[in-house]
Amino acid sequence: MNKIMGEQLSVVTPKAQTTRHRIKGILTKDDFQLVFSDTPGILKPVYNLHKRMMNAVDSTIIDADVALFVVEVKEKRLSEEVALRLKKLEVPLIIVINKIDQTDQAELEERALFWKTELNPVAIIPVSATESFNVDAIVPTILKYIPEGPAYFDGEDLSDRNTRFFVTEIIREKLLLLFQKEVPYSCEVAITDYKEDPEIDRIRCEIYVDRESQKAILLGHKGEAIKRLGTEARKKIEKFVGKHIFLDLTIKVKTDWRNDEKQLDKFGYKAD
Repeated sequence: MNKIMGEQLSVVTPKAQTTRHRIKGILTKDDFQLVFSDTPGILKPVYNLHKRMMNAVDSTIIDADVALFVVEVKEKRLSEEVALRLKKLEVPLIIVINKIDQTDQAELEERALFWKTELNPVAIIPVSATESFNVDAIVPTILKYIPEGPAYFDGEDLSDRNTRFFVTEIIREKLLLLFQKEVPYSCEVAITDYKEDPEIDRIRCEIYVDRESQKAILLGHKGEAIKRLGTEARKKIEKFVGKHIFLDLTIKVKTDWRNDEKQLDKFGYKAD
């Protein structure tokens, strides 16, 4: 979605389970408007957080006119959770095989045949997002199968999410990139104050973790880790909002927040 939109709306890291929220990207041209819904990856729930993430996936599937399933060229199997949803689709399915720059023609043909056999999509599109190869074939293919209807959003809108949401996502992206193992998955980011001035935005955020040991890791020796996190997040946020920002990060421990219904409500994860 980011490549098609020309903007980074969704968090992108090499780690699994990077996306947690449903994010809409609104692509408006002279003769059409497409609304993309980027969802969390399909997984078997372990926490209540995961259950709510899967609720977002299921509601998106119900709302969709066309389903776009993105796989990496090296993927060899279809998980039970993914198969359960995709094989029940009542709308056209398009499969996008990404990272084809990492393979050869023979393997690509093999993977295309595998996905054709498994899911019987209406189209399979091989792309390399990093190389910008064949990405421009996706939108015309979608337009072949999507029904006509009115535009639902203003032509200037890029997403249904506000600036605060994208700021928290940028911080969470840096958490995933800078910290290892379970730590970034145990984190959630919430803005407590956002003041906009002509020259600078002043943002205060709380980062929630499960345990004191995780808080210590985020702080680092003499606060070096949290300082680096703040610096890298600030630079990217400044690029996103187009001005200088002051970013204040505070770490709080909230034991087992991923199973706490009230906390999940607070963080914007919708229940059934």
